[in-house]
Amino acid sequence: MQVKIGDVVVGGDKLVLIAGPCVIESEELCLEVAFKLKEICEKLGIGYIFKSSYDKANRTSISSFRGPGLGKGLEILQTVREKVGVPVLTDVHSPAEAAIAGRIVDALQIPAFLCRQTDLLLSAGRTGKPINVKKGQFLAPWDMRYVVEKIESTGNKNILLCERGTTFGYNNLVVDFRSLVIMKSFGYPVVFDATHSVQMPGAGKGVSGGDREMAPYLLRAACAVGVDAIFLETHPEPTEALSDSATMLPLSSLFPILELAVKIFHIIRKSEH
Repeated sequence: MQVKIGDVVVGGDKLVLIAGPCVIESEELCLEVAFKLKEICEKLGIGYIFKSSYDKANRTSISSFRGPGLGKGLEILQTVREKVGVPVLTDVHSPAEAAIAGRIVDALQIPAFLCRQTDLLLSAGRTGKPINVKKGQFLAPWDMRYVVEKIESTGNKNILLCERGTTFGYNNLVVDFRSLVIMKSFGYPVVFDATHSVQMPGAGKGVSGGDREMAPYLLRAACAVGVDAIFLETHPEPTEALSDSATMLPLSSLFPILELAVKIFHIIRKSEH
């Protein structure tokens, strides 16, 4: 099964990258990151989809930065699409948001905490747009089939399933790579979220901690298992980022990380044919 997002095909013979800053901090930041990632992906022969969130509705603390909001955020995402020439994807948190965002962006994303919210899934499905569903930290991979059924009930079969780690005690996650194989058996492309998988939820005294140094290793492992796309968040200066500063990868570090990922991806794709 292949899913087309803009002019990018997920599930084909090219690795796809879904990436950008965690939250929309400014139009300038989004354009800087999008232009750089487009350049990297063109050099490596990777399909590219820009991702950033207009609202981080599940921040640990009430004082944490959430983003510019739905209206301004969608304007910035539309600007990125028009100026950079890449498809754009963003999170949605309610049925009403899904309907509005679905008129602007190329793909919707269901946050992991919300992956069982039936009304949200149905509203997203009815937009007809491709939907990247993050598997909940609390959910077994085989139970994602019921998430798929909810979206399919709307007639929408443009579905991606994304692994982002599983709760492993308090303030920690672990990745069970079997989940990629299990979710792929449902007939849809699978995505590996390299940066949220190294998150330590709530471990940073009001913010989430994490270990970005581990993300490239998990990314390689996911490509060896056989994913269709990689999701990651990146920032020119991660330590200064307003969200997920502990896990985002430096923009300047991505070329060699993705270069190796592409090599592994093609080895696995050739072995599958």
